[in-house]
Amino acid sequence: MRISVAQLCSSDDPEQNLTALLREIRAAEERGVELFCTPEVTNCVSTSRTHQNAVLYTEEADPFLLAVREQAQKSNMAVALGSLALKLPDDSRFANRSFVISAEGEAIARYDKIHMFDAQISDSEGYRESEGFRAGSDAVIAKVTGATLGLSICYDLRFPSLYRMLAQYGADVLLVPSAFTVPTGRAHWEPLLRARAIENGCFVVAAAQTGTHARGEGRARETYGHSMIVSPWGEVLLDAGREIGVYDFELDLAEVAMARKRIPSLSGDRDIKGP
Repeated sequence: MRISVAQLCSSDDPEQNLTALLREIRAAEERGVELFCTPEVTNCVSTSRTHQNAVLYTEEADPFLLAVREQAQKSNMAVALGSLALKLPDDSRFANRSFVISAEGEAIARYDKIHMFDAQISDSEGYRESEGFRAGSDAVIAKVTGATLGLSICYDLRFPSLYRMLAQYGADVLLVPSAFTVPTGRAHWEPLLRARAIENGCFVVAAAQTGTHARGEGRARETYGHSMIVSPWGEVLLDAGREIGVYDFELDLAEVAMARKRIPSLSGDRDIKGP
């Protein structure tokens, strides 16, 4: 399966971000890409709830999602939108929602980020994602182009039980679209991605935001980049560094079965009593 991993530096202007994304999807079509993967909050990176309220839409009314669906159909290409920030009809907070869009332009799966990033990274850098976003509760898989995708978003990466469940329900490719902070990215990004791949004998595909994000309101936001593809054996097949770009790769899904045959850990889980 030929995939593209987009490493973006999304601004807080959804229209600007959409124009850039559609251009990259059209270019990927010429290269024969079957699945195009984007990072977390592809449509809008902002720390201002006032600004988000001014520029975001509900899923049903979102022109960003509609345009990507139309382009996927035109390009005959599946698109894994890492996530969109979306208004909710019944909550003052937003959804951080992944979509898998088929080559026919249909949204065949949607996943709301379960684990909210509430952390104090340093004296000057802290996040309370739960104040602005409503957590999801359901694990989601989606089948496209011969692969079964397990959906997750960013901070979910620190909770291995989610990925175990996705693998046990058939996922052979785990998606981890992210907007990782720089301090935590340097310390934990690669080890956690490799661990999730090794534990479950899955490919891990992690499209990431990178750089300093343009903003009209709110405080500055910098993300780590280093979009990665990790093999089911834990080898780093792609590390995109800090540069904006789109990176193509051929996934041989037969490697999933090979890794699981060598280390059959998925069939070795045991019920363990607490101390």
